Amino acid sequence: METNLTKRSAPENPWSILVLLALGLLISFVDRTSLSSALADKSFVREFSLTSVERGWLNSAVFWSYGLVQMPMGWLVDRYGVKWPYSICFVLWCIAAAATGMVTTLSALIVMRLLIGVAEAVVVPATYRYLANNFEETQKGTALGIFSIGGKMGPALGAPIAAWMIVTYSWKMMFIATGLVGLIWLVPWLLMVRNDYPSRGQLAAAIHLASSVPLRNLLSSPVVWGGLINNFCYSYFAFYCMTWMPAYLVEQRGLSLEKSGLYTFFSFVGIAIVAAIAGWAADRIIARGNDAVVVRKCFIVAGFIGGTTVLLGAYAPSLEMALFWNVLSLSLLGLVTANNLALCKLTLIPRQAVGLNTGLQQVATSLAGGISASLSGWLLHLGGSYTLPMMAIFAFLLIGATSTVVLLQRKWAPKVNDIAHEPPHAETQTSA
Repeated sequence: METNLTKRSAPENPWSILVLLALGLLISFVDRTSLSSALADKSFVREFSLTSVERGWLNSAVFWSYGLVQMPMGWLVDRYGVKWPYSICFVLWCIAAAATGMVTTLSALIVMRLLIGVAEAVVVPATYRYLANNFEETQKGTALGIFSIGGKMGPALGAPIAAWMIVTYSWKMMFIATGLVGLIWLVPWLLMVRNDYPSRGQLAAAIHLASSVPLRNLLSSPVVWGGLINNFCYSYFAFYCMTWMPAYLVEQRGLSLEKSGLYTFFSFVGIAIVAAIAGWAADRIIARGNDAVVVRKCFIVAGFIGGTTVLLGAYAPSLEMALFWNVLSLSLLGLVTANNLALCKLTLIPRQAVGLNTGLQQVATSLAGGISASLSGWLLHLGGSYTLPMMAIFAFLLIGATSTVVLLQRKWAPKVNDIAHEPPHAETQTSA
């Protein structure tokens, strides 16, 4: 039944919608990470009288609310579709991002960050719900590589643009402009994506199918726990770069704010390119008959190990070598990106539980963002340099590689309970 329903509601060209979803992710990251450039601006820090620890907590605020509502958002899109929940949340976070430029107190600033986190929580569960319904296994790595470009290009573009706007205009204008410009995305989204809001019968069918993989089945699966560990370890490094890299380059390596934005751009372009190529390469290897789980695990382990070279940057004696390892380590992490997403959220997960599992996995992702931002601030305060924060990254990446090898096995995938094939009076019509 699920196949028939999803085919009837699928857009004509899912690859075009995938590009829109990638752009939506890009905008969410611009609005989420623009604060990192402001936190490297002395006038902004003076405006709110921020310490290093307070900067860490402020950076982390968006991730706490983001994580809190991930599972409810996964539940929502599993039952009510992708188009309208996404549209409503998109408007809310853009308005909150713009309003950040108008606040005058630290408490109001924190409230805006919390609102952005709540609204942006829809992005990933909605996207994976869409991908599960519209892409085959041999397309998932490529699709996720394309989608992940949005997550990397968001901070890649956001950092230099935000830095330029702060220097040229002000931090207030930067928040207002980056928040409002994103609303343009709604026009093609509303025109191109078909309405997948379910009828009463379709809602009954969706609830019925989702009940075959309840939350307890997910929580009892080692695969799910492996995914949680992997997503935490991967995101810890990625979010450190989003929240603290501009400040590190300015404060410890002596770059200007504009140049720190430029090198942040290089790092995230690198991981975006590697992620897209690695996802495509894994798909091609799988298409030749190789086991999808084994192939994707090899890419993931290689990426986690490659990312540990970040520690070489901490001890680099020259600015040039520090910048080299800074860019290379995050770029190599791109080997993990698409393949980890495909394995932990699609390949090893029953289709009817994709939204709920993705919401669960995103709890680990957002927890990593909150802990990375705040723990790095505390470690910076404790050690007086960025060496301790980078040592923490090194340790988490090794944990991620170990988790991949040990826990991500097909035999430990979440179990599907036996249920009746159709709920009573299920309808199969969908609105246009």
